[in-house]
Amino acid sequence: MNVEPATVAKYVDHTLLAADASREQIRKLCGEAQAHGFFSVCVNSAQVPFAADLLKGSAVKVCAVVGFPLGAGLSDTKAFEAQRAIVAGAGEIDMVLNIGWLKDGLFDDVRADIALVKQACDAVPLKVILETCLLDEAQKIRACEICRDLNVAFVKTSTGFGKAGATLEDVRLMRRVVGEHIGVKASGGVRDRATALAMIEAGATRLGTSSGVAIVGGGAGGDGY
Repeated sequence: MNVEPATVAKYVDHTLLAADASREQIRKLCGEAQAHGFFSVCVNSAQVPFAADLLKGSAVKVCAVVGFPLGAGLSDTKAFEAQRAIVAGAGEIDMVLNIGWLKDGLFDDVRADIALVKQACDAVPLKVILETCLLDEAQKIRACEICRDLNVAFVKTSTGFGKAGATLEDVRLMRRVVGEHIGVKASGGVRDRATALAMIEAGATRLGTSSGVAIVGGGAGGDGY
């Protein structure tokens, strides 16, 4: 698959979600995103006001994670975090679904959890993180079906904090279940150009990675997200 670096850049959510991320690191993240034409920067919600200020007037969006990284908080707390992040300047929200509820078969509760956050997002795109490394195939399919039925903007593989990240098999499965009208975000372990292109070919329409600069440059990133 041959894709120009500038095209690949538009798939990238340039990501820094470490608990100890500093203002200087966020400043660098935003500068790199502008320099390379990445779609967004993806940060924790407390970093949104600073990132949004740095990117004011830029085409680069700010994406905030919600209920991150466990997804096990109260639904109204997730919805409130999403709402406040949007007020602070987030143009996209990535929420973690309630993994325990999904594994327990509490599908109505999973649906209600996602629906409440989606309602809080209003017109702002919502991505739902499945944490695929913790799910079996049937659970991945059910989660994708719920997200498809709720018409969320994207389903997303991973937080990057689990025991494994995105796989080509999971991206293909997610694309097959959600169809062509919902995005698929491959995140976690996408650290070089070859992997990025393989994920895109498998059906990913967004890439969550801290290695965006290396990817567009044809190199390989480190051991981060």
